[in-house]
Amino acid sequence: MPSNPAASVLFVCVHNAGRSQMAAGFLSHLAGDRVEIRSAGSLPADQVNPAAVEAMNEVGIDIADQKPKILTTEAVQASDYVITMGCGDACPVFPGKKYLDWALEDPAGQGIEAVRPIRDEIKTRIEALIAEIDAKPEA
Repeated sequence: MPSNPAASVLFVCVHNAGRSQMAAGFLSHLAGDRVEIRSAGSLPADQVNPAAVEAMNEVGIDIADQKPKILTTEAVQASDYVITMGCGDACPVFPGKKYLDWALEDPAGQGIEAVRPIRDEIKTRIEALIAEIDAKPEA
């Protein structure tokens, strides 16, 4: 088990209640402690989207205990990868970080039927991200 994570990843969306929480849940589930994971929002909601919680439960990942968090410059500075999902201009940019913008539909206000394909797309992207992190040479 590595003492230092291979990378740190920050997922950012506006409310930190759907997409970024599902992405953090998948990355934690699939990469374990190999990757340091953060998620935040520019305007965090009061709670994680119940449809996102339900969709993740369907694939055996529990994100019900997660709480939306405010995006800070410190979180961005501490991360190797900053993955935005509809965050717009609210995301600070720092040199030396890898920025990825994942254009994903916002699950806010949508039912489980609409959230499932978003969840599945996030899983596909997380698997590709893990492969990229694993392929990176050790610093």
